Amino acid sequence: MTVNQAYCLIDALLRRPVRRTPVWMMRQAGRYLPEYRRVREKAGSFMNLCTNPELACEVTLQPLRRYRFDAAILFSDILTVPDAMGLGLHFVEQDGPHFERPLQSAADVRKLPIPDPEIELRYVMDAVRLIKNGLEGRVPLIGFSGSPWTLATYMVEGGSSRDFQKIKGLMYNDAQTTHVLLDKLAQAVTRYLNAQIAAGADAIMLFDTWGGTLSALDYQTFSLSYARAVYEGLNLNAGGDNPVPAILFTKGGGQWLESMAGSGFSALGLDWTTDLAAARLRVGDRVALQGNLDPMVLHAKPEVIRRKVRFTLDQYGRGSGHVFNLGHGILPDVDPDQVQVMVEAVHEFSPEIQG
Repeated sequence: MTVNQAYCLIDALLRRPVRRTPVWMMRQAGRYLPEYRRVREKAGSFMNLCTNPELACEVTLQPLRRYRFDAAILFSDILTVPDAMGLGLHFVEQDGPHFERPLQSAADVRKLPIPDPEIELRYVMDAVRLIKNGLEGRVPLIGFSGSPWTLATYMVEGGSSRDFQKIKGLMYNDAQTTHVLLDKLAQAVTRYLNAQIAAGADAIMLFDTWGGTLSALDYQTFSLSYARAVYEGLNLNAGGDNPVPAILFTKGGGQWLESMAGSGFSALGLDWTTDLAAARLRVGDRVALQGNLDPMVLHAKPEVIRRKVRFTLDQYGRGSGHVFNLGHGILPDVDPDQVQVMVEAVHEFSPEIQG
């Protein structure tokens, strides 16, 4: 067990004994908090907020002042890497991310540079260092990146997509160029995450948001294989006796848990469509599991939230290896008091289960 008991998240991710189930929440620094909205207004734009290390530090720390979360997660965006590769990221209100220069040809892919995290993405590394200093060892810091496949979807589509026609057209019609793109992204993501680890991240998470849109074979070929390549290039033993855990989250990936568990990652994030008890049986003791309360539960009455929290904890059952989380990010219209109900329920119920 780690010396610092505040780091129960790390113990759970490494399947070490814990006294209670750790809890954090995807998008825990975000629009559901009025204090976040005030900082966002001060910044003037989402990108201004992301690229200002002091403000990114502030909004990362805000949820920890309200709730007994067991981790901070770096405030940033998964699309900072393709932005640093020269695609020109901007955000449109109510419409999400857009790239000024999406990839439209094999020549575009060949010309893509692999950014230096301490140059083109220095603002992220500076934010990591500021956050680590601000945390003062109270809880660990999670760094993250989008997966190569997920980043590729945005870079080819030019933004969000419902049917992924352009990226899948490239994948089916020109697999060679798709592999060149994914290989470059795997190199870029590996460097980016290693730089976050060097700057102080205690755990890292790879968000494969759109892996679940692929067929089983294509998932193995175009998503999981490149997630594995990222994992194999990470400097996870920089901390000596306390390795840096790595979490892989594939939304809609519940049908591939066995393959995902063999990819090397310490833990798998589960969305709410996956049965947690069945998932534990399927992966055994190979990986920890993170999740997987339906985010919509936070719109329910407090007694329903408590009941659903208890059900989720009971589904995993006794023993270490579970990190409580939502099955996806919190929605922006959730009442902050509802989050308090969830967090306190985890603190109340989980010691009994772990005892």
